[in-house]
Amino acid sequence: MSVLVPRERIEQAILLIRGHRVMLDSDLAKLYGVTTFNLNKAVKRNADRFPDDFMFRLSAQEAAALTFQIGISKPRGRGGRRYAPYVFTEQGVAMLSSALRSKRAIQVNIALCEHS
Repeated sequence: MSVLVPRERIEQAILLIRGHRVMLDSDLAKLYGVTTFNLNKAVKRNADRFPDDFMFRLSAQEAAALTFQIGISKPRGRGGRRYAPYVFTEQGVAMLSSALRSKRAIQVNIALCEHS
């Protein structure tokens, strides 16, 4: 499993926001091998599986701070994001494998659980 998802990649993607260890939707999409748009679409189709303590959208200030700190896409111009990103807590990340329904999603979820 470590070949599928290198431990360093996981550690670098974990952020501390609002007192929760979370991962950005875009980082998770890369791990799962899907676009951020499709990851968020799967979440919206299964909204009842993702309560507020599983995922939340960053505020404008939090998104601006991340843009500065880690270089996420700027919200306007040059193909950047139009909306603030979603972040997923550990429980939300675990739920993603069932929402995405792919072998890779299951493998990534197992690798992420081994990491925690």
